[in-house]
Amino acid sequence: MSEEKNLNNLNASEETVKNAVTEEVKETAQTEADKKSKKKNKKSKNDKDGGVKAFLKSRKARHGSVAIGIVVAVIAIVIVLNIICSLLVDRFPNLRIDMTANSSYALQEDTVDYVSHLSKDVKVTILMNKDNFESGGSYMVQADNLLEKMESSSDGKLKIDYVDLTENPTFTSKYTDINWTDSSAKHLMLVECGKQYKVLELEDCFEYDEQAYAYQGNFQITGSKVEQAVVTSMLNVTTEDKVVVDMITGNNEQDYSAIKTLLDNNAYKVNEISLATQDLEEDATIAVLFAPSVDLDEAAVSKLSGWLENDGEYGRTLVYVPTADMPSTPNLDELLNEWGMSVDTGYVFETSGDHLVSNSSPYAFLVDYTNYYKDGLKNSGIPVVVSDAHAINVTDENTAHAILNTSSSAGIYPLDAEEGWDYNDAITGEPICVAAEGVKSNTAEQESKLVVFGSYVMFNSNIMSYNSYNNSAYFMNVINTVSGKDDTGITIETKSMESTELGVSDVATRSIIMVIFVIIVPIAVIVIGLVFWIRRRNK
Repeated sequence: MSEEKNLNNLNASEETVKNAVTEEVKETAQTEADKKSKKKNKKSKNDKDGGVKAFLKSRKARHGSVAIGIVVAVIAIVIVLNIICSLLVDRFPNLRIDMTANSSYALQEDTVDYVSHLSKDVKVTILMNKDNFESGGSYMVQADNLLEKMESSSDGKLKIDYVDLTENPTFTSKYTDINWTDSSAKHLMLVECGKQYKVLELEDCFEYDEQAYAYQGNFQITGSKVEQAVVTSMLNVTTEDKVVVDMITGNNEQDYSAIKTLLDNNAYKVNEISLATQDLEEDATIAVLFAPSVDLDEAAVSKLSGWLENDGEYGRTLVYVPTADMPSTPNLDELLNEWGMSVDTGYVFETSGDHLVSNSSPYAFLVDYTNYYKDGLKNSGIPVVVSDAHAINVTDENTAHAILNTSSSAGIYPLDAEEGWDYNDAITGEPICVAAEGVKSNTAEQESKLVVFGSYVMFNSNIMSYNSYNNSAYFMNVINTVSGKDDTGITIETKSMESTELGVSDVATRSIIMVIFVIIVPIAVIVIGLVFWIRRRNK
């Protein structure tokens, strides 16, 4: 019995040991399984984290079809960016950068200043469809570009539109003041504000080869005046009550077209009046007598004198410009004397190097402003230039005063100079007046003025068009001041497409650009390429 009991205990012990071993084996197996699972998970995670990077480093990515796909993707991104930039430029034209030497595609400062301060809604209609307009050549593309920039700068006040008259023949019906049937007219644009409108012809907007047009009958455009034409037309149609200016004709006067155009462009109503058959208009506040080659008769001078006095009401201005050859004008001389002035028959010359325009002629020179009509100038640092000028003598300082002077190194060459005349003897060391004004007023302080400019050449159309001289701006400042207008004159240069190269003129800057783009950039590209090639080769 005791042996049976011992055998049972032994069997129980073996069973316990067996169970223990089994449990240990199971635990070991589970541990190994867990380790394998963790290792697998870790490997999967590592594959996930480093897969893209490892793939990009692989030979397949560098040399296989995937590399082509990457290149295609980059090109696609560049194309999309280019499309986005194009859409932005179309939406905001002022984002376009003009790098031409003469800023052919950039608005001038006067234009930006004017359109950005428009107080009325203005519409500019190009009288053809846009495709036909732009197909007219580079000048038309330039014009379209400038018009879009003007529209963008106007804060919504200016609208540019295109109308094809062949498809919309009834468009012209409400513009009854325009002769639409004139076959010689080349109507290009219509500028309108409210009930006021103005049509612009092709020659209003572009300069062209007149000789080629005369012989061949077609326009060969040489310069663009679109910017000036549109801005000045906008000024005209937005001005309700225009100041009336009478240009006095019938006295063999010199060409005054530059002055007339400048006044027209600045919203003055200009009429031509012959004193031989007409009186100056009652509503005219300014009259211009430009370089007459003959003296006015007594009746004409009497009309001028009476018009200036205006029955004691005053408020009028006569601008007188004598011609260069100075014919005998006793009647005009008497009128000037009543206003405290006279005109010297000799020619003013300048010896100051700071005032001479060139060393070739002492008779073309820059003049100095006095305190009159200077404050209203946008830039009084820009000079006024005169040529073949006569001195204006102030005979009555209580009535008249100088408005433009020479330097103290100027003199007067007399027409009756004898042989051996020495110019040094004519230099007095005092400035010489080349423009002056006489002023008369009543007890109510209403004034009439007689303004005399001693040089008619200073109003030459070429000189008046140069923004490097203040001749146009100064004349308009005088006219605006005497007429009580706050506006400043608008003078915008013609744009030429003949020089559209990169706007770099000085040698040093050109050299720097050449070194950067011809030497440094190519070398840098080669070095970077070699570095990448060597690194890949050594991997």
